[in-house]
Amino acid sequence: MNEGRLATYRRMRDFERTTEPRGDGTTGTGDRFVVQRHRARRRHYDLRLEFDGALLSWAVPKGPTLDPSVRRMAVQVEDHPLEYADFEGTIPAGEYGGGDVVVWDRGTWTPGEDDTAAALEAGTLHFELHGEKLRGRFVLVRRGEKQWLLLHKRDEHAEDGWDPEQHPRSVKSGRTNEEVAADPEAMWRADLPADQAEVRLRPSWEPPSDSELSELEGLKSKGTWDLQGHRISLTNLDKVLFPGRDDEEPITKRELIAYHARIAPVMLPYLAGRALNSHRFPNGVDSPGFWHKQAPSHAPEWLSTWEYPGADADDVQRYIVPDSPAALAWLANYAALELHPWTSPTSDVEHPSWALFDIDPGEQTSFDEVLTLARLHRAAMDHLGVVAKPKVTGQRGIQIWVPIEPRYSYAETRAWVEKVSRAVGNTVPELVSWAWTKTERRGLARLDYTQNVLNKTLVAPYSARPRPGAPVSVPLEWDELDDPDLTPDRWTIRTVLDRVATTGDPFADLLNHSQRLPPV
Repeated sequence: MNEGRLATYRRMRDFERTTEPRGDGTTGTGDRFVVQRHRARRRHYDLRLEFDGALLSWAVPKGPTLDPSVRRMAVQVEDHPLEYADFEGTIPAGEYGGGDVVVWDRGTWTPGEDDTAAALEAGTLHFELHGEKLRGRFVLVRRGEKQWLLLHKRDEHAEDGWDPEQHPRSVKSGRTNEEVAADPEAMWRADLPADQAEVRLRPSWEPPSDSELSELEGLKSKGTWDLQGHRISLTNLDKVLFPGRDDEEPITKRELIAYHARIAPVMLPYLAGRALNSHRFPNGVDSPGFWHKQAPSHAPEWLSTWEYPGADADDVQRYIVPDSPAALAWLANYAALELHPWTSPTSDVEHPSWALFDIDPGEQTSFDEVLTLARLHRAAMDHLGVVAKPKVTGQRGIQIWVPIEPRYSYAETRAWVEKVSRAVGNTVPELVSWAWTKTERRGLARLDYTQNVLNKTLVAPYSARPRPGAPVSVPLEWDELDDPDLTPDRWTIRTVLDRVATTGDPFADLLNHSQRLPPV
């Protein structure tokens, strides 16, 4: 790293406060570029070109454009360290550049002159960008000591009227500045070496690679699968676990294992750090299943488990705590079709972080009536100012999940949910029964607040259900309750990945949105 070129950058920052990288000797590729959308005192875009061991940097207030008729002002700022090319997060208020940053575009760049240093000195730099948003030939022309103009040439990539503000999301995470500000995923520790400086604030996971999925597909009826550094012994891969529906082929254990591994990055945030109760069907869903809680003695050493300190001598002592795609794949091989996490984390087991509403339809309850009850919950949450979202169960019902601060006991959480449930139920008494047993409910729905108890659970988001076709419990946005095509078992393990790829995970916004329960 050219220490002299970063002196100004370091002098302007207090690395005891800012999470920005200090710049400690990272070796680059020599041809990277990045544009970061930065909301500081004023919103702007930072264009950075890797050159001579650092990032040449310009602040572009209105952002780069593909429109060749537009000239953008670009103010040259201090060179930045190479580590900054991947920085996405927040800079503390009061620090230089305080605000939120996303990696708006990135790729490689090609200089138009043989001698880049001489071109910079002369005040005209031609270059070509090969990014995800920005492509084609650009030029920077100096118009003052630090003021430059940034233009896009009229080439095959030019696009009249192209506005960067219509493309606000990060190419690194898919998130907006607002989402990063509300929930930064990582921070930089300036007191650590650069290759260790990025500290994850919450875990994230990668899906299996194409080669790993091909290896699974190529196994015979049993074999060993290497998934992300873990060896999983798989058996009876071609055993049918779910019959098909609507003339589809039946679903084998192999397909469930692949689904668990692929959905893991989206599903694990609801399982990691929580004890698991699983519903197992070793002979498929056409045969009776059974609940399993105890971590088996034959579980691999890499599988995370937790010993419940409050367990009585005759209770389950040790639980599985899924924390990797390999753990979910192992559970699928174990024929754990339904996954039910505790609503409190193992780190604070007496205080739930979710309050749950369960709309449990009776034998005579239509799905239209379930939707009526769900919409009444929507109105109740709106009235109370509570952030929550619904989830179809994959069977017949709908649940409402409410993220809460882990400050309430289970008794307090259950009492709050009961008050809201009774207020909702009292508006449509013809649809709801409060009787405990199904035989006493006369076919009516029950608003089951009793799930808010230690070690009593509801099915996890994106878990399969034991029905033909392997339907999945899927989180929704509130307005999806008004979709005429919505059914509680609309998505299966064969279709829900396409939905996630298109719409994302509606519950993701809830994961770090803890809130207090308002009076009812």
